Amino acid sequence: MKILLIGTANPYRGGIAALNERLAIELSQKGHEVEIINFTLQYPSFLFPGKTQYTDNKPPEGIKIARMINSINPFNWIVTGNKLKKKKADLVIVRFWLPMMAPSTGTICKLIKRNRFSKIITIVDNLLPHESRIGDRAFTQYFMNQTDGMLAMSECVFNDLDLFRKKQPKKLSPHPIYDHYGEHIPKEKALKMLNLDTHFRYILFFGFIREYKGLDLLLQAISDQQLKSLNIKLIVAGEFYSNEPLYTKMVHDLNIVDKVIFKKEYIPENEVNQFFCAADIIAQPYKTATQSGVTQIGYHFHKPMLVTNVGGLSEIIEDGKCGYVVHPDPTSIAKALWDFFENNREETMVEEVERAKGKFSWDIFSKSIFEINNLCT
Repeated sequence: MKILLIGTANPYRGGIAALNERLAIELSQKGHEVEIINFTLQYPSFLFPGKTQYTDNKPPEGIKIARMINSINPFNWIVTGNKLKKKKADLVIVRFWLPMMAPSTGTICKLIKRNRFSKIITIVDNLLPHESRIGDRAFTQYFMNQTDGMLAMSECVFNDLDLFRKKQPKKLSPHPIYDHYGEHIPKEKALKMLNLDTHFRYILFFGFIREYKGLDLLLQAISDQQLKSLNIKLIVAGEFYSNEPLYTKMVHDLNIVDKVIFKKEYIPENEVNQFFCAADIIAQPYKTATQSGVTQIGYHFHKPMLVTNVGGLSEIIEDGKCGYVVHPDPTSIAKALWDFFENNREETMVEEVERAKGKFSWDIFSKSIFEINNLCT
């Protein structure tokens, strides 16, 4: 098939780009002709909370990436839509993760549909953002009206699809494993590469830091007297997207300066394996969520995980087996972490993670896309 994949990719960074590139590789390996339609401008700089939108990594080999979309220029949407309409792709896959992108991608899809040939399927990360804004629902509805089928990666998003399109073909297929962040390395080697003391055990909080991700809950949990008595430390690895001084102050006020290690920057792809391989357990104390690519990196590196029972996180972690599913409060988080370290759960949980990871293969994910495609009329 001739497939267009509309969404962000190299030179942009982040989980959305990583999934698009890995999906393009998977589809190409299955014999399809794939082109990623990328942005020339993704977010205006004044709306982007981080230091940079770009990566220093080279684009993946063998994948065609065309930078065409300006997210804030309506004239560009029309020109791009008409160009893509003429390509007459058999299948157009569009990522939807933020209503702000709906006017551009929705208009482009609307124009593509005029060729009366291409089918349009959307992979939905979030229907409505964690931090809502005026116009979110209207923008989302506009985009969804241009699609022929929908794929959700968590049950909560899957159920919300009916809020916008009830009669469209849809399918639930979990976020596949990120398996392109380097090789597994021994824990002691990873610790030495990060200049960390090998006599401690480590909890990893990884990724962009925003309020909804619950780092404050995890810091309060670390201050629990039982946990403070253990030989453990928390690694916070990721760029702050909100209120860095709040968390810095919390660490001092809770008297856990010696228990927390900050790596306050975006972690390049070639260093991700160091952080995951150095950790004993990955913590995702989110207050709201749909799904998370961090969990799928954890599966790749065979790491037990602690997640909260919000959104789709609890759907992919078996409580007491692959890790813990807890309430989003400091007491519940601290209790689970105490159980993990005090009762030496790591070895048995690693075995469960290795057993469970097969459910999140790229083959299953890509087949789900074609199952939806076959249902579209």
